[in-house]
Amino acid sequence: MEVNIAIVRTFVKLRRLLATHEELARRLDQLEWRESERDGKVQNVFETIQHLIEAPEPELPPKRQIGFPKDKT
Repeated sequence: MEVNIAIVRTFVKLRRLLATHEELARRLDQLEWRESERDGKVQNVFETIQHLIEAPEPELPPKRQIGFPKDKT
């Protein structure tokens, strides 16, 4: 009788362990999915920054001097 109880307890522990592993596997899958989604967004940010760096600078009109002109005397 004690052997049967020990066997049942062992199977109960195994089932709990497998359930825990299934839960961990599910959470790991969710984490990987979120990470891959985040990687795509980060990659998009880097590409946008790269485009901004490579873009030619716009031509600005010459600056006007402020104040009175200096006497050349």
